[in-house]
Amino acid sequence: MLDLLITHATLPDGRQNMSIAVQNGRITEVTEGLQAPAHETVDAGGLLVSPPFVDAHFHMDSTLSYGQPRVNESGTLLEGIALWGELKPQLTHDAIVQRALQYCDWAVARGLLAIRSHVDTSDPSLLPVQALLDVKQRVAPYLDLQLVAFPQDGVLRRQGGLDNLKRALDMGVDVVGGIPHFERTYADGTESVRLLCELAAERGKRVDMHCDESDDPHSRHVETLAFETQRLGLHGRVTGSHLTSMHSMDNYYVSKLIPLMCEADLGVVANPLINITLQGRHDTYPKRRGMTRVPELMAAGLTVAFGHDCVLDPWYSGGSGDMLEAAHMGLHVGQMTSQAGMRQCFDAVTVNPARLLGLEGYGLAPGCHADFVLLHARNPAEAIRLRAARLGVWRRGQRVASQPAPTAALNLPGRPGTVEFM
Repeated sequence: MLDLLITHATLPDGRQNMSIAVQNGRITEVTEGLQAPAHETVDAGGLLVSPPFVDAHFHMDSTLSYGQPRVNESGTLLEGIALWGELKPQLTHDAIVQRALQYCDWAVARGLLAIRSHVDTSDPSLLPVQALLDVKQRVAPYLDLQLVAFPQDGVLRRQGGLDNLKRALDMGVDVVGGIPHFERTYADGTESVRLLCELAAERGKRVDMHCDESDDPHSRHVETLAFETQRLGLHGRVTGSHLTSMHSMDNYYVSKLIPLMCEADLGVVANPLINITLQGRHDTYPKRRGMTRVPELMAAGLTVAFGHDCVLDPWYSGGSGDMLEAAHMGLHVGQMTSQAGMRQCFDAVTVNPARLLGLEGYGLAPGCHADFVLLHARNPAEAIRLRAARLGVWRRGQRVASQPAPTAALNLPGRPGTVEFM
């Protein structure tokens, strides 16, 4: 007897009336119209069953800290960094852990079961690292938390920055991070990319760098990142996050840059909610959109994901842990309103970030982990449009969250008594 059987499901690739069989935490069969005895059977009723959402770029050490010690009045990236610097001396292990656990609760309720979080390694105490390693262990039964050693103050700009980052890796942090555009000079930024990629190659780690998070078209560290990836044979293991300077670069330079990125098989993470909020702050009109060239990068064959980046922290006063919110913003900012474009935006919060994180057993196929989400929508485009309710969330075949379908009561002459948002 099966542990779980989902019937009458629509899958993201458009297949309908599909059944998903689960045994011992793994998917054993995905086929049309399967009927079999099971301890639990769920009729999806033609609605969308998706693999879980994945956030390829987040900052869990600062999440839910909005207003501490004050609010970012200018709304700029640099004031956010300064605010984080003011908050760090006040941080405690328990406060970071409790805020992070609360956010993970939000994430699971939204069907977000894997997160790559950058964790600040700038302070020699490595307090945020210790706290998030604790959180990683505690949430492991229900959420995959991958940590990036992130030198927020610059790995060369801050004395001892490289040593702190190495210590974080020794403690168990998974990925090498960086922020070359925040180093004191362009040359230092270039050198930081070289040092950090060499460190990753030496230790067999993936790389994910905050790269060119600027409106300055001359911030071109992603070119160096592609070069070092090629030189060190790190193809497919390196991600450039943000890349917002590409929205300001001239097309001729980009026509050279994107092929270099393709040769290195770079991953790309755009953070639509934050990019559209923080970038273009110095523009009058016309104002730049802020997000990197997502459609062009996808068309070139690169793996592009969307991240949530921030929720209620020194940089962003919004957010909810809903990756469909990030996809919704990305769809609009990137003008990806074709049917194919909307499906790509759904992929950018599911299969694409899973590929960048190197998640084992992710997907809706026999042998994959039985992790999936039943959405109150009939297809990916509708899921994004509605920011669809998560009717059920399963982790290793066990239901970990659910919510009712959204309806509203009406009192209108000649109209139905309720309305369902579909």
